[in-house]
Amino acid sequence: MLTSRFRGKSEHSLDAKGRLNFPSRFREVLRLKDSEEVVIVAPWVNHLRAYPLPEWESLETRLLTQGGENGISGFIRMVVGGAVECPIDKQGRILLPPDLRGDLKMGKDVTVTGMLDWVEIWDREAWLAESAATRENFGTHIASLSRMGIIS
Repeated sequence: MLTSRFRGKSEHSLDAKGRLNFPSRFREVLRLKDSEEVVIVAPWVNHLRAYPLPEWESLETRLLTQGGENGISGFIRMVVGGAVECPIDKQGRILLPPDLRGDLKMGKDVTVTGMLDWVEIWDREAWLAESAATRENFGTHIASLSRMGIIS
């Protein structure tokens, strides 16, 4: 079944050059979105985000039209200024630049998780800590999920 959203999680090891095997199911999503075989990788708080080019351009447009009125120039500076175009090579890999990996203290072992419209790339230890915190605080999401009609 083909899907036009990024779903699921997988564990990977970066090679010596910092290349990540971009999951094939995620490459299929890029094809369905009529996106080039390229993702825009941007720094986030404690992980990297990889966007298909159309999703990234939509984010940039929202930042252009609404960013100034929300006083988030520092955020724009960090995320847009740190964004890198990462083509997917013939072996299905993307190169994660050393400066992006270094800023997050990203080691060799990473977790890649689909977030519907984008993909998150985490250092494995940071992912485990984030997952544990989310499980521990799961109850804090109940009210929001209920308002959305996801749970009753």
